[in-house]
Amino acid sequence: MDESIKFFVGLDAHKDSIAVAVCEAGREPSRFVGTLRPDVQVVLKALRKYGPPRQVSVVYEAGPTGYGLYRALSAQGYRCEVIAPSLVPRRAGERIKTDRRDCARLAELSRAGELKAIWVPDEAHEAMRNLWRAREDAVNLRLKARQQLKAFLLRHERRYPGKTSWTKMHERWITLQRFDHPADQIALTEYQLAAQGAHERVQRLGAALAQGTKGWRFEAVVAALRALRGIDTVSSIGLVCEIGDIHRFASARQRMGYLGLVPSEHSSGGSVRRGSITKTGNAHARRLLTEAAWNYRFPARMSQELRDRSKALPPRIRTHAWKAQVRLCARFARLSSRGVQANKVCVAVARELTGFIWAIAQLSAAESTSQQ
Repeated sequence: MDESIKFFVGLDAHKDSIAVAVCEAGREPSRFVGTLRPDVQVVLKALRKYGPPRQVSVVYEAGPTGYGLYRALSAQGYRCEVIAPSLVPRRAGERIKTDRRDCARLAELSRAGELKAIWVPDEAHEAMRNLWRAREDAVNLRLKARQQLKAFLLRHERRYPGKTSWTKMHERWITLQRFDHPADQIALTEYQLAAQGAHERVQRLGAALAQGTKGWRFEAVVAALRALRGIDTVSSIGLVCEIGDIHRFASARQRMGYLGLVPSEHSSGGSVRRGSITKTGNAHARRLLTEAAWNYRFPARMSQELRDRSKALPPRIRTHAWKAQVRLCARFARLSSRGVQANKVCVAVARELTGFIWAIAQLSAAESTSQQ
């Protein structure tokens, strides 16, 4: 514990209020200060009672209010930490949860050093993450619009004879459908316009993402990750946006644990019991990795698209990406031949893919340093 810290402040931040509790260095219990308006200036006025900013540590749980409070307090010199709610220790017999108890508990745990702070992105990184998640929301809306259109056609016994949906042939087939009642024809047109508008929105956001990476401090990492099979421009941007600074992880294993891709474990004495993956950390990044892992169920090969994506990259990164593809394709085939369930195989490959992503990010940083 930093001995210069004299007061530990816990905040329970909500949209309309902020509950405040404080405890002093030592063993005295925390005391509830009051409930404030969600105004940074009001919070700063309350914190000034406890001395200079360097003597005050402030913690609050991550939530829908974002990082504005963190940035404002840090700018004033306070040591502020944002805490992952899932990692806050809970007492087994505790059955009462209130704002007053929550902020008091945060202050005491901060004094004890029991809290794990999350990595807070800078404003530019958060803006890119917001753009990425806007595209992700648009993809979900497009999927829903397309499902509604197909459900409408199915109710009228209209089944597409082809194998692949949403190709030009499929869309042409939908356009050629005719109904006896004008109301049905209008409904079909509205469903088509909704699906088309959703698709155009996804395309616009994808183009904005690609444009936004130019000049971004992680532009080189995004370009390097595109050398991996199953990770295109949008996926690589999404991974960097969601994970943040990959270089903050000391090892690939640490990054696997952060993304919740390692098995859970309940061991005691000589008994070792492992279960399903922990699923902690960023769910968006975990989904991207498992989607990319499915591409390794086919034999290793360098497609023309993959060659084009990686031709401008340094040889070390291209070599490492090919090494990753050979290993992961072989692992997918080996586990599948043993009869392991397909989803478990995919997760195992995604876990190893995480390690290769970490290594390629390190190589990208080394290449950037050598060129400066």
